[in-house]
Amino acid sequence: MRIGTALAIPGVLRSLGAEPSEVLADAGFDLDLFDDPDNLISYEARNRLIRHCVARTGCRHFGLLLGQQGGLHSLGLVGLLVKYSPDVGTALRSLVRYLHLHVRGASAALNVDGDLATLTYSAHESRAKATDQVGDATVAVIFNILAFLCGPAWKPIEAQFAHRKPEDVGPFRSFFRAPLRFDADHYGVTFAAYWLDRSLPATDADLRRMLQRQIDSLEARHGGEFPEQVRSVLRTALLTHRAKAEHVAALFSMHSRTLNRRLNAFGLGFRELVDEGRFEIARQMLEDSALEVIRIAQLLGYADASAFTRAFRRWSGTTPARWRQRVEDRAPRSG
Repeated sequence: MRIGTALAIPGVLRSLGAEPSEVLADAGFDLDLFDDPDNLISYEARNRLIRHCVARTGCRHFGLLLGQQGGLHSLGLVGLLVKYSPDVGTALRSLVRYLHLHVRGASAALNVDGDLATLTYSAHESRAKATDQVGDATVAVIFNILAFLCGPAWKPIEAQFAHRKPEDVGPFRSFFRAPLRFDADHYGVTFAAYWLDRSLPATDADLRRMLQRQIDSLEARHGGEFPEQVRSVLRTALLTHRAKAEHVAALFSMHSRTLNRRLNAFGLGFRELVDEGRFEIARQMLEDSALEVIRIAQLLGYADASAFTRAFRRWSGTTPARWRQRVEDRAPRSG
């Protein structure tokens, strides 16, 4: 992924009284990495670095501070395409469609339900750590993007976080100035759906066409990563109970047989990716949230907790309750 929002890490460290070069060197990173927003860093390494920064500074809302510095400018070519869209709805759908070109291991979705719209973020990188901190950062970035696109009159209806309520919610209340919901199904921001129709003043049709050509060319070069593209939509599909092969295939404008054939070319099956996605969602919910096992089972489409427990044991060799207990036993104690 492009270093993007992580570019602000040295500045956030300084604001907390830490010396960036020392903290970064201790984690195995060079300060020069943060000189250029087009420098690349792996998803796992970025998360590991954020976790290290939290440990060194003792700041439990480090991710939130990091995300406050982000916005469309953090997203490179994708951010420009979003900026030069004709309206907010088109802009957000472009963000959802092309986010995978900016960052692997995560995806976004725009869900509209009556008068409400929610822009959500999901991670699906099983090796990543500090998913709660990255989630906080991303919700802040989503907030900044929506505020930029909609203008000063825009207000969020709710900010959602797929982790436990932190001991200190003051920094969250101060930044979002909106109702907060923790232990949510996803990370995201809900707002009034009528904002989707707002025209954007920076519309430049010629520039947008040029950007679209560049994006299409970039996507064509990544055409060999089809399984990753399927993974990028599966989390949302699973949580909205639309993870059947025909539903996912439709998102790529293809028949389910074509979807399976393309996955088989990589030695993968659709059911295998669905199980992988379910395990990843379950693992993150057990680690980061206080949701009851029965609720997690319902979110993943299981008839009851027993069926979910059997599946989880097949994936991990243990039960959901024991998995959660292991995580809690390993967690550092505050104070």
